[in-house]
Formats: sequence, C-alpha cells, structure tokens
Amino acid sequence: MKKTLIYFFTLFTMVSFGQTKQLSTGEIIQAMKRLNVVGNVLYVAAHPDDENTLFITWLSKEKMVRAGYIAMTRGDGGQNLIGSEQGEYVGYLRTHELLGARSIDGGEQYFTRANDFGFTKTTDEALKTWGKEQILADLVWRIRNFQPDVMVNRFPPDPRAGHGHHSASAVLSEEAYKAAADPTRFPEQLAYVKPWQVKRVVWNSFSPNFQNNTPEEGNFIKIELGNYNALLGKSYTEIAAEARSMHKSQGFGSARTRGERADYALHKVGEPAQKDLFDGIDMTWKRVKGGEKVEGLVNQMLADFKPENPSASVPALINIYNAINGLEVNVWTTYKKNEVKDLILACSGLWFEANPVDYSVAGGDKIKVNLSVISRSDVNITLDKVSFKGTGKDSTMNLKLVYNKPVNQYFDLSIPASTPITQPYWLMEEKEKGFYKVKDQQLRGLPIKPADLVCDYTFTIDGKAFSFQTPLTYKFVEPSIGEIYRYFEVRPEVMATIDEKVYAFADNQPKDVKVTVKAGKKGVSGSVSLVAPAGWRIEPAAINFELKDKYEEKIVSFKVYPSATASDVSLKAVVKTASGTYNRGIATIDYKHIPTLTLYPVSEAKAIRIDLKKKGTKIGYIAGAGDEVPAALAQIGYQVTMLTPVELGKDLSAYDAIIVGVRAYNTEEHLKYFQDKLMDYVKNGGNVVTQYQTNAFYGVSKVKEIGPYNFGIGRGRVTDEVAEVTFLKPAHPLLNTPNKITAKDFDGWIQERGLYFADKWAKEYETIFSMHDAGEREEEGSVLYARYGKGNFVFTGLSFFRELPAGVPGAYRLFANMISVGK
Repeated sequence: MKKTLIYFFTLFTMVSFGQTKQLSTGEIIQAMKRLNVVGNVLYVAAHPDDENTLFITWLSKEKMVRAGYIAMTRGDGGQNLIGSEQGEYVGYLRTHELLGARSIDGGEQYFTRANDFGFTKTTDEALKTWGKEQILADLVWRIRNFQPDVMVNRFPPDPRAGHGHHSASAVLSEEAYKAAADPTRFPEQLAYVKPWQVKRVVWNSFSPNFQNNTPEEGNFIKIELGNYNALLGKSYTEIAAEARSMHKSQGFGSARTRGERADYALHKVGEPAQKDLFDGIDMTWKRVKGGEKVEGLVNQMLADFKPENPSASVPALINIYNAINGLEVNVWTTYKKNEVKDLILACSGLWFEANPVDYSVAGGDKIKVNLSVISRSDVNITLDKVSFKGTGKDSTMNLKLVYNKPVNQYFDLSIPASTPITQPYWLMEEKEKGFYKVKDQQLRGLPIKPADLVCDYTFTIDGKAFSFQTPLTYKFVEPSIGEIYRYFEVRPEVMATIDEKVYAFADNQPKDVKVTVKAGKKGVSGSVSLVAPAGWRIEPAAINFELKDKYEEKIVSFKVYPSATASDVSLKAVVKTASGTYNRGIATIDYKHIPTLTLYPVSEAKAIRIDLKKKGTKIGYIAGAGDEVPAALAQIGYQVTMLTPVELGKDLSAYDAIIVGVRAYNTEEHLKYFQDKLMDYVKNGGNVVTQYQTNAFYGVSKVKEIGPYNFGIGRGRVTDEVAEVTFLKPAHPLLNTPNKITAKDFDGWIQERGLYFADKWAKEYETIFSMHDAGEREEEGSVLYARYGKGNFVFTGLSFFRELPAGVPGAYRLFANMISVGK
C-alpha cells in the first residue's frame, strides 16, 4: 500500500509541471470546505472525450468529492483534426488533452491497458480483442486503489452505447463492482491493496444525440448540474466547457453555457439511491475512527479565516494535519493530508521549483539545475534540506526564508547512466493489437509515469517539518507567448531517425533512405548502419559520424535495393558508439494547448516491394485533417503539389489527377469557392478522387454537392479489416487498369475497411464493391464512380488514409487505379 501512495503523490505533482500550486482566496475557501468531505467517485467510459466534464465538475466542485475518470483507452485508434499523428502518437497527445481537462474540472485521470483498435460495433469484439480478464483486472486495480463510494458509467452495456468500446466499458464496470470486493479475484493485487465494495453503480444516462430527456426505464434520480459557484466566479457549465475544449484533436471545442442543466443517474447495480447520489454513504470524518476531531478543527478554521490574510490559517492547517496524521493510514487520510499540504503552501505563499538549464540530458552526463524558493508571507519557514532523487545529490540548507526574498542556488547534477529514457511507460514494449504490455503492476492505469528525476524539499513551517516534491522541469520564455514549462527529458546518447515511415518500391530501382543522427550530448562519435533482411541490399554497410555539439545532427544516406519480387520487410537503423549500441529515433508532438512531448520509438521503417503500375505523374492534393497520404504517393513516384487556395486559383489542367483529403470539405472553408472549378476540371478531362468526408461530429460539408451528381454521406462503415470484399463489377476499369485488382489486394489492411460510406447516390454513379460486418447488411457505398464530361470522379470511403501510411500493398495498387482511370 505504501508504494502505491507514493506513486500517487508523485503523479499529482508531476501533472502540474513542477510548479507549486497557487490558489485564489475563493479557491482556498473551497479547498478548506473540501477537507470535510470524505468520499470518492469514479467515472467510467471508453475514450478521451467520452467523459461528461459537467458531471465531473459537479462532483469535484459542488459535492467536493475526490473524482476520477478512467478511460478504457487513450484514443489511439481515433483521428486527429489538428495534425498528422496517428496510433500511439495521437494516444499520447490525447492523454495530455485529458490531463489538461482534469486540471480544469478538478478530476483525476486514469486508464487501462486497452488499445483503441478502432470503431467496433459489438461489445464482444471489444472484449475479445482487449482480452476481457486483463482489462477487468485493470479496472479492479483502480477501484481497489481509489476506493470509490459510487461508480458512474457514461454508457449502457448494450447497443444504445453506439460503439462496442462504449458498451464494453459499462459491462466491465458492472463486473468490476463485484470482482473488486472478492479477494479470490486477482489476488496478486492484494500485496498492495485490499478488496473494496462500491456502494452503487449508476448510468449517467442520455437520450439519442445526448439529449437529456427523462429516462423511460428503471430507478433514477435527477441531478441539477448547472449551479453557479460564487467562490469560483463561474457556473459548472462554464467550467465544464473549458475542460471539454481541451479535446482539440477531436474538434470538441465547446461554448460556455449558463443556466439550468439537469442530468439523470439511472441505477444499475448495488444499493439504489432514492434522492441523492450519495444516499446511505457517510461522507464525513465519522467514517474514519477518531476523525470527528478533524471536522471540528476544519469548521473552526473556516470560521476564523481571514480572506485578506490567508497565512493566519497556517497554524490551524498544521493542527489539522497533525490530527489526520494521528489517524489510521488509509486512502482518505493519505489524500486529505496531501490536500492540507497544498493548502499550507497556498496560504503561506510558499513557492519552489527546480529547473534544469536545458530541456534534456543523456544518461551518464551532467546538468546544472537552478533551485528557486520564495516565501510571500510572514509565516516562519526554514528550508532545511534539498535532495535530488535519482542522482544521489543532497544538500543541507538551513535557510530561514525572508518575506518576498527569493532564494536561487545552482546545483551540478550527475545523471546515472542507468536512468531510463523519458518514454511513455506503455510504449516501452511492442503492443499487441488490443492492449499495451505493462509489467509493472503499480504503473498500470497511471496517465504518465512518475518522474525519475525529482527534487525533495524539507521545510520547517511554523515549527513543523514537511516534505514536498517536484519533478525537475525545464522552463523558458517565448516572447510571443510568455513563460512555458516543458518536461525535462532523459534522452539516449544518440538517436537515429529514418526519414520516412514507409518506403514503397514500385519497381527494381533503388531508393535513397536518409537517416538523421542526432546527439543527446556533446562529443558523440561512432557508426550508423541500416539493416534489412536477406534479399534486400543496402549500400554502404555503415557510415561513420562525429557530432561535437549536443543536439547536433548529421543526415546520412543509404541506397536501398529492393528484392526482385513482392515482399514486405523492416529497415532498422542501428548506431554504435564507444558507450554501446542504440536503436531509437526521436519524434516530437508540439501543440500550444499541451506541453511539448518527445518520444523515442525504435528506429525502423517499413519497406515494401509492390507489383504496381501507374499512369500519370502529376498530382494536385487538397489536404484534409491529419493527412499523410501525399507522402505515401510520393513514395511510388508521383509528383505531388499541395493545392493551397493560391494554387487552386491557378490553371489546374496540368495535373493528371486531383485528390481531396479526408474531411477537407468539413474543415476547409475556402473549398466552397473552388468547387465549381474542380468540377469543371473533371468535365474538361481531369480526374478527381475524393476521400471520406462526414456530416457528423466534425461539421457538415462546406459545399452543397461534393461530386458532379448528388450523393449522400451516411454513417455506414465496415470495421472488420478482414471483411470479405465482393467485386460488383469485375470488368470495371477501376479493378483492371493499370493494375489487376484481386481479393489478395485487401489482405493486410489495418483497423477497418472504411467509414462514412455513401448511403444514397444518383443513377449516374456506379458502385464497385460490396462488403459488410458480420450480421449486418451489405454496404455498397465504399466507392462511387462517375464519368463526367471528359473526366472521371471517384468518391471513396475506404480508409486509404490509414492503409497507405501503413504500407499496405493492395491499397497502393487500388489507389493508383483510381488516379489512372480513363488515362
């Protein structure tokens, strides 16, 4: 149990990027009142953005309970409206969007090991792919750690949930309610935690399109969520909108609304609530033996609180801390002690942080760290000692802090060579299709790994010794923005990043593969090699390099000769230095609404030798959201020009085909001014290939008609990536010229066949394929083809935006046919 609590507190400080938590007077009063509420609630759903931020805000700021949100997945299978990240990269991005949301609505964020493998229509497929027992174990682990009194499901355990992941989260929640209390279930966890019985599980119910109509089934209670909090100066609906707007990668920015808003909690399992969500639950200090004294001390502190002088409450807070410290150690007392410590910092105006002079270091190297401490009150505070965990460095200080006089001191730290690199813990091993591999039981479910390099501070505050901890955190000033914090990274000594994710060879001609070698410290030298399986040839065998400066880069180039026949292999970059062998590259995720994130993936790329023919070479491309298709097309020899509004205003006749990226008609306002010109381009002999668009969550189309003739976009999709594909018109040019398309071309597809298929179309269109998920009707709207004037128009909901960047050979062959049709 002790180790688990240490992990929690480290996480709590890490999320705030090493900054001491500062509170306004209203927030201080709110936090003081919260000390007398002893209860926890766990909200359960499947993905980032599933959570009802209003419900979490109400729990945290109105009911003042400890509120957590556990998402089954990190949203790794979703799409990215603001950039090109996919897979585990978008999962890491969304993890931090969730952390940002929780920092606003007051909740805590957790996960399971489940991987978002894409949309699924059934609960059974989700549970089978994830591995039901291991994800159930993760949920039970979080329940036993968090000890919620109530669990709130966002979804029902049936098709009304609208997604197999959604319904699976509810099924697991109801099963975990029983399993968490059963010591025979997952007994290996009991070395750290104990069984826990949740009082009740409710469904935060909704009607179609998330309309909050009164439920038509079961027992339920009505909850008013839209109240105004005078201490915070905002209504809960306003706070919830700010939190939800952190989900920018999914386009879920929300307006701040004001006024009444009621939700419903529909009973699922456990003891039903009659009038209040917490019926029958003692939410006071009486639930802890001897805790009544704490309640009295908190009430007296509130009565004596002086808004103009919060520091006058520090002695009372220390008395409360001592009283809690004398009680039994459990989840509530441990959490409340940390809340009291945060209040002591806020009321005393005590600020401290430890900032390295650079944002990264390599294991075995040295770094200078600036320690900053200041007290902005007349509270008697002494900085006794600082220790730098993970480095073996500590220093006795014995400095009495003087009001508003900063203490700044530099320390030279040696970083052990054994310090792990700063890599998301769930990405340290190669994942399975349905779940991430995490061996460390205590890391499972945490949003991020607690920092390995932290500063421990020991203060004496009004005669009482307290210890605090912050991670080493880099900060800098961007003149156009202001002060910015960034994770302090431990990097490999050297990184080698292959230029592309996929190299597609349409013939036997070699390609130049560039590798960027980057130094993680000064004075790195060695050799880099590119390794491929037998049948492929690489020249030269190795290239020497010398990098004198930290962050210095050198681009080296290898000539890669493909195999004579079709094949699919991995190219791997390996670096050797005097210190050892390194095989990781570097990738950065950089958006203003989250901290800069760095990953160190294994340095490899996919190489495919494809039997592929194509007609035409010049492609105009209208970029959509999160679009990596242009780079994939360049790999097979197309000359791709990105069609910005300026380029669209020019003569388009030079292009053999124009391709419209995914959701471009949803996100690019200017397209409505060029749609007639695009259709004229087709009429005069050009080809336009339009990838999937939507009239759903991401906004309606910016144009009245996407094609030359009317067709509608529905919600049809085929989520089974191995679903059989029927060729409706085997003799059609799209299936024969210049590449003969067969069933084999649909082998190896990832995540899905396609999405947002056409659901109705004019008679001028021809359908090419039919496919369906098990037990469902045939879908014929995955590809529509029409001849228009002298040219050709193709609409496709097939997921080329996933398949081409993933190097699926058949996807390249079919897409080349779409570009070449009629040529």
